[in-house]
Amino acid sequence: MAAYGPTTLDENGPPIPGIIGNSKAMQQVYRLTRRVARSQASVLLLGETGTGKELIATAVHRLSNRSTGPFVKVNCGALSESLLESELFGHVRGAFTGAVNNRIGRFEAAHTGTIFLDEINSTTQHLQVKLLRVLQEQEFERVGDTQTVRVDTRVIAASNRDLLAAVEADRFREDLYWRLNVVPIEIPPLRMRREDIPELLHHFLHYYNEANDRYVAHVQREAQEALQDYHWPGNVRELQNYVERAVVMAEGDELTVDLLPGTVTGKERPRQGQIRGVDLETLVAEVVQQGLAAAGAEAEDLHARIVNRVERELIVQVLANCNRVQTKAALRLGINRNTLHKKLKEYEIDEAEDS
Repeated sequence: MAAYGPTTLDENGPPIPGIIGNSKAMQQVYRLTRRVARSQASVLLLGETGTGKELIATAVHRLSNRSTGPFVKVNCGALSESLLESELFGHVRGAFTGAVNNRIGRFEAAHTGTIFLDEINSTTQHLQVKLLRVLQEQEFERVGDTQTVRVDTRVIAASNRDLLAAVEADRFREDLYWRLNVVPIEIPPLRMRREDIPELLHHFLHYYNEANDRYVAHVQREAQEALQDYHWPGNVRELQNYVERAVVMAEGDELTVDLLPGTVTGKERPRQGQIRGVDLETLVAEVVQQGLAAAGAEAEDLHARIVNRVERELIVQVLANCNRVQTKAALRLGINRNTLHKKLKEYEIDEAEDS
């Protein structure tokens, strides 16, 4: 379900109905979206899962001179290589087992319009070669055929991974990267535009109240604060999920903090998968937040409870990475060996090799 918002002619506002948020970070996205939509250039949308890349792709199409043509969406990460090749380029009868009829692909279906290739980072090198040819020559052959098909299709691609890093690791073709990356648009994660959370929260409340015939009209202050402070690894999609759950489970007309998951309120530690992709600054803030919550309002030994624990864990992991050689570990930590020796005793860490 898209986060539908009001139509606006404001250059800094959402470019189409369906996008919510007026933070400075999103205003920059809106300006780029409007500017690139009027061109024929390929667009590369970069952002974590759940940030709204498909909504921005839709906006680029609707604001372009191709808006009357088809808008075709393909999730490249949802299909195997063979199925994706057939899905994108079509096939002829007998091309493979089960190919009983000729079938056009998504590129042909998007002729005179736009094709949106989500999770482009999931494609194989073989498919990347064919995609490069379509971008350069606007032509291809269906699977199992020798006849060349020509199309007039604009390509918008999206990735939830660092494509340049994939290029450097030889997992993604550099020539295709530069063909796709004519105009990159980075969609900020929700934790980088926290000022949009109240508007998104009330939008989803309204939507799920209507969908479930409920009337959860108010948000408890503690719940609002917890949502505002959470690091949101799943971004807007995660917020949407929690609001839907709260509306369904609420017994009154208020969204209270007990309706939120423990990972949001700090009562539970996030699972490893929930912190993947979160920046170091956000992780540090999360550690401090959980430490403060666990210590309580009256605690006076916060440094020992939080900072010392982090330092101890750092030393333990660096020692392990250095095969428990103190000299190497001290060098990695940026402290002298005597200081490291004292900290090993202070934190009761098993003595390591001395050289």
